[in-house]
Amino acid sequence: MPFSNALHIQRSKQLDTLVENRTHYTLSNAELNVYETHKEAEQVLLRFDQPVLASMIMGKKVMHLGEKSSFDFFPGESVILPSHELMCIDFPEARFDNPTKCLALTLSEDYIQKVCNELSEDFPRLDDVNWYFTKENFHFTNDMAIHQIINRLIYVFAENHPSKDLFANMMLKELIIRIMQTDIRYNIDKGVEESTASRLSFVVNYIKKHLSEPLTVKTLSQKSYMSESHFYRAFKNEMGLTPVEYILQQRISKSCRLLRCTDKSVKEIAMECGFNSLSYFNRLFKRQFQLTPTEYREQESGLMV
Repeated sequence: MPFSNALHIQRSKQLDTLVENRTHYTLSNAELNVYETHKEAEQVLLRFDQPVLASMIMGKKVMHLGEKSSFDFFPGESVILPSHELMCIDFPEARFDNPTKCLALTLSEDYIQKVCNELSEDFPRLDDVNWYFTKENFHFTNDMAIHQIINRLIYVFAENHPSKDLFANMMLKELIIRIMQTDIRYNIDKGVEESTASRLSFVVNYIKKHLSEPLTVKTLSQKSYMSESHFYRAFKNEMGLTPVEYILQQRISKSCRLLRCTDKSVKEIAMECGFNSLSYFNRLFKRQFQLTPTEYREQESGLMV
């Protein structure tokens, strides 16, 4: 049976004066709405009856969620909203020749729960914690994988193909898993998961405190009282990254902070972040940012002037 999701829109102005184009597609477990807003507007209220992934494509919006949560919303960013969550949206820069464009992907709660149940059965989390989809507003920057899935979904929704429901369901499953992994990483970084995933949180905190030291899967697995294979698999399942990938990510992130905020030499920063080879650090850094550490520091220094 096709997925059905009620959309509630409340405005002080007529819809057609604010949104010149709403493209709408419905499949069995999701609904896609793409909005183009052509005029400035304030306090546009929007609510969906299912969880929704809102993702910016073009322009800027200001999102007001709840009493205290307000933020600028830019292309490359997404926000997860629970079912029946009221959004209050401002469109400060929408123009006829420069519209604000955003997609809203509503997801079947039954399908989300099905994915969570399958994961809990086949890929259990540490400490007997079940997989669950966020119940709170969650604003994040899309990584490359999520960005690509969203683009593929837009294509599949619009495609006239007899198997597009099947294709979409596979992509939706991957999207749901990657969002949950992103949420886990975010919560662990914020210290929220300490009581529900204590071993994983302990290992992540250990990594962050010992970035200047050699860090191996063997050492980390011993810290978490798991075999190397079990630790590697559990870490990758929950975080969406291998332990080595996460360690490198944290080392590069720390090096960026030190380049921006200290006068330490590039060699000192490399050593402090656990890179024993300066040439390897330079090569890895440039591969990620298309800048050398020195060029990155100069660019960031110019932006802060």
